Amino acid sequence: MKYPQILLENRQPDRINTLEEYEQSGGYQGLKAAISEHGEKGIQQMIENASLLGRGGAAFPAGLKLKSVAADAPSPRYIVCNADEMEPGTFKDRVLIHANPHMIIEGMIIAGFSINAQKGIIFIRPEYESGAQIFEREVQAAKAAGYLGKNILGSNYTLEIVVHRSGGRYICGEVTAQLNALMGKRPNPKQPPPYPTEKGIWGLPTVLSNVETFACVPHIIRQGPDWFKGLAKTETGAGTKIFCVSGRVKRPGCSELPMGVRLSEIINDYAGGMLDGSEYKACLPGGASTGFLPKEHVDIEMDFESLKKVGNRLGTGAIMVFDHKTCLVAATLNLTEFFTRESCGWCTPCREGLPYIRDLLLRLENGEGREDFVPLLEEMGRHLWSAYCAFAPGAVAPLQSLLTQFRDEVEAHIHQKGCPFKKLS
Repeated sequence: MKYPQILLENRQPDRINTLEEYEQSGGYQGLKAAISEHGEKGIQQMIENASLLGRGGAAFPAGLKLKSVAADAPSPRYIVCNADEMEPGTFKDRVLIHANPHMIIEGMIIAGFSINAQKGIIFIRPEYESGAQIFEREVQAAKAAGYLGKNILGSNYTLEIVVHRSGGRYICGEVTAQLNALMGKRPNPKQPPPYPTEKGIWGLPTVLSNVETFACVPHIIRQGPDWFKGLAKTETGAGTKIFCVSGRVKRPGCSELPMGVRLSEIINDYAGGMLDGSEYKACLPGGASTGFLPKEHVDIEMDFESLKKVGNRLGTGAIMVFDHKTCLVAATLNLTEFFTRESCGWCTPCREGLPYIRDLLLRLENGEGREDFVPLLEEMGRHLWSAYCAFAPGAVAPLQSLLTQFRDEVEAHIHQKGCPFKKLS
């Protein structure tokens, strides 16, 4: 089935959409309507009514975040776009940046106008240097056209946007760590309160959202909240979602599909099905910080609430597919290696717990496992939930699902003194 393309409507294989092409397809009409018709509070209410949830993984209501900036809050206020896409398996933001950067820029301007933000920042990972250059060039194009800078579209509203390259660590994607990084500080997370919308960059109100979240905003303003909600296939979903599929499928890549589309449809119809000779075993439905989703849930509706009901998360919508020949102990070890390396080291559970888990998994994979490793891994997984920020709970999500959904594989490593899947490779 073909579904409406909203965010990727004008995607081209070899180049980005120009400003002129974006305008011809309705670009910046949302901004014009926002300033001339809706006003600040009207925009906030429209985004809230659209039930737009953050597309960066946390799924926080975007409208509520905008509303949390007090009318009498101090200035200058900041609007920040999180383009620090470092979750393994996730590449949707890169696709959006290279497809239609002005859609993201317009979303930032509209959201910025709704909170009267004067300063905008695009925080982008250093590996996306081409994306950073695209943003820098197109921000200037938008400014020359009167969409940015002083007195935008003849109004009293002024907003400047700059591009900031990240220091290149995964932890910088966490909201408070990112704000610390922007201020030149060590990117350690900070527990609220106060929340960034109260005291963010330099102690001033700051709204930070993901690339895909901002990309949705112009369409909500142009087409209305009811239209946006109507794009989803489930009552609990709203809008479309960019799913990026990788792993043991024939056509890995990005597809824009309705929120609530079934996992089996994504894999079979849009990712080309499993590789020849492969059978679906499990997937990580939302990137490396989500749990394994076994075969019994292959027909699940892919929205935030549906996955929550089975103890999992949609996360970023990055679907990493594993087949029956894949060792999930080895896969979990690989992911744990990443999280161990990327931990900021601020708190003990994360700093000490992840290397310990990595060591136990490595010994399991190398044939040195013992029966007591299983309760040790379970205990360490529980301990990491007491870490300072959400990094550690996300890091152990694959491990905890491994021990519940695929415990037999762990035990097979112990009883067979090594990885049973090496014989299949």
